Amino acid sequence: MKIAVLPGDGIGQEVVVAALSVLEKIDRKYGLKVETEKANVGGTAYDESGTPLPDATLKLAKEADAVLLGAVGGPKWEPLDYAVRPERALLGLRAELDLYANLRPAKIYPALVDASSLKREVVEGIDIMVVRELVGGIYFGKPKGVETLPDGTERGFNTLTYTTPEIERIAKVAFDVARKRGSKVCSVDKANVLECTELWRRVVTKVHKDYADVALSHMYVDNAAMQLVRWPKQFDVIVTTNMFGDILSDCAAMLTGSIGMLPSASLSGTKGMYEPVHGSAPDIAGQDKANPLATILSVAMMLQYSFGRLDAAADIEQAVTKVLDQRYRTGDIMSAGMSLVGCRRMGELVAEAIA
Repeated sequence: MKIAVLPGDGIGQEVVVAALSVLEKIDRKYGLKVETEKANVGGTAYDESGTPLPDATLKLAKEADAVLLGAVGGPKWEPLDYAVRPERALLGLRAELDLYANLRPAKIYPALVDASSLKREVVEGIDIMVVRELVGGIYFGKPKGVETLPDGTERGFNTLTYTTPEIERIAKVAFDVARKRGSKVCSVDKANVLECTELWRRVVTKVHKDYADVALSHMYVDNAAMQLVRWPKQFDVIVTTNMFGDILSDCAAMLTGSIGMLPSASLSGTKGMYEPVHGSAPDIAGQDKANPLATILSVAMMLQYSFGRLDAAADIEQAVTKVLDQRYRTGDIMSAGMSLVGCRRMGELVAEAIA
């Protein structure tokens, strides 16, 4: 298993180290023969080479079986031109590796139910998978830019565009994922206003004919945002566009109590990039305060989706559950009566919990 490790910026450097300690334990237990190689990406790469995605980093990512990413970005690089901001590295990796399917689970652990900002009866037992189309839509559509009009004012514009094949392949991913879960898919769009998402709804409905065993529903994005807060347990798999998925997956993340708990996978077949949902959190970077569990759980997703090792993935998930049940917490999920630990120690505890 050749894994490209891209720690990135801020707390990415810390959470990746913690996750690799867990992967090392899993490697020894299962004899996976894991090979890792690190490279810079994001703002750290820009500082070193003048680009957020150096050719060597992209080459490594393309040659690897999977990519483990920490986080990118921070206020330090916000004054930069858009073309060289750290976030452009993410878009570049997604496009160059054709990582069109983003899987973001929102699952609440029993030990963390009271950490959610919503009532226990609303969130207890939620297990949602947001399937977001990742390389199309308004983030990649052209034309885009800012132009000066004859009267001296400016006009900004971005183009929302999807083709039938792009919609078909993400719909198939969602239906395939649902078959292994609760067999329900809710497709989210804005078909009453946007013609592009009217096409989305029509194509998803057509693809559904090959998945008669999976229930399909449709929902407008504004209603979906409301329903995630009102009654999240109605959802199993949500499939949606790039921008809507970006927004809804963060909304779903907060149902669980902390964005620091949630992993993600960006896939093209078995090729994948795995990263925590959270950002680089520069305000706590280098202080050993970050929560590494989202990155550790991203490693579990890597083992499941890129390498088919469901046993090893389940082992990591069970270890995380065990550590939480033992009342260990990082600052973002801390509550009365719990034991506060740092990023490094949390990684050690999960590794120790693997039999």
